Amino acid sequence: MVLEIELVLRLILTFALSGLVGFEREVSLKPAGLRTHILVGLGSCLITILSLEAFPGSDSARVAASIIVGIGFLGAGTIIKTEKKIVGLTTAAGLWITASIGIATGAGFYLIAIFTTILAYIVLKLGMFERALR
Repeated sequence: MVLEIELVLRLILTFALSGLVGFEREVSLKPAGLRTHILVGLGSCLITILSLEAFPGSDSARVAASIIVGIGFLGAGTIIKTEKKIVGLTTAAGLWITASIGIATGAGFYLIAIFTTILAYIVLKLGMFERALR
């Protein structure tokens, strides 16, 4: 059984990692920003922790899959089709990766969660280069 202190630390790490992704979205003035990304990450982390610790014998893989599907519906709400373009795809993908980071942290895979957050942040910053190329 994992100590509750470690579980709290998992939530704190998720808060920081999700906040980094959300901060980039907030600075870019996107509809789902800092608070939304933190809440998605924390919720994913907590549900993962509960599936692993509070419900022995539960199928945590199914729980993780359900989180990802649920976040897909949330992300779909951020996508808007205008007459000339589709906007919100990157924000939807950001919510999806933030949920994944929360799941990884909740399951105790700290290094991979940190590394994924760094990569996601770099990918989001590539938007500057995309705009420059246009």
